[in-house]
Amino acid sequence: MTVTEDTLQLDTPLAVRIYAAAPVRFDTPLVLHLHGGSFVYGSLDAGHTVSTLLAEAGAVVVSADYPLAPGTAFPKTLQILTKALNMLAQKRGKWAGKKSPLFVAGEEAGGNLAAALALIARDQRTPVLAGQILLSPMVDPSLATRSIREAEAGPVGCQWADGWHQYLGTADQACHPYAAPLGSSRLGGLAPALIVTAEDDPMRDESVAYAERLRASGVSVRHQVLPAPTGWPCALVDPDYSDGPVEGWTTKLREAFAQFLAGTASFLCPPPATHPIRA
Repeated sequence: MTVTEDTLQLDTPLAVRIYAAAPVRFDTPLVLHLHGGSFVYGSLDAGHTVSTLLAEAGAVVVSADYPLAPGTAFPKTLQILTKALNMLAQKRGKWAGKKSPLFVAGEEAGGNLAAALALIARDQRTPVLAGQILLSPMVDPSLATRSIREAEAGPVGCQWADGWHQYLGTADQACHPYAAPLGSSRLGGLAPALIVTAEDDPMRDESVAYAERLRASGVSVRHQVLPAPTGWPCALVDPDYSDGPVEGWTTKLREAFAQFLAGTASFLCPPPATHPIRA
């Protein structure tokens, strides 16, 4: 495994960490990865476990240290990440191969951002994505599901409620499909999705609901619910978990990544545009 630091020279430089576990080929999958942290915390270190598993599954991973709310919130965060994704698409040979299929991936809040980037790529018709990998994604700001209630995560003192509030700023932003993908009325034409959650994951029900809605819209979906205990989504942002006592789910996740990356390499994503990001 090689891990290097780099910076994407956007309007505001974006620090990234590059993971590669095998010799790079002309068609090695290239993944833009976004860490979790409820929109308000997290770092490149928080993305280490998932980035490592993706690289071990055969990808080159560009993990981004995106700016956090409330300093940078919706839609500015997505505007920055859209530019980063386009740069990876245009210069993919710098990190992987000139014909490398391009993916987005993220866990928890990063899963929200990855899902939103897939929507934007569809609407703007560029870049062509081979797939989206969403782990315990935050796609529903209502926080009204059974799995959230089982986690005893209420509106007061709940890290996810607080994170949504800081990211959205005002309640009306939750109506935008790029902010809350589960509420989107149009999900057809998206890149294939791998959606993974767990029995003990507070985001379990919204993950399952998003997988079902994508499938009903004609999107190719691979969906998996891992057995408990996993400690998701917090375990996903713990850089020590890849070598910790939960090797069971890391092994399953690595296998799921490898199968998904191998099975979507030839996908092309055509689609019409509708929902621009509001300035």
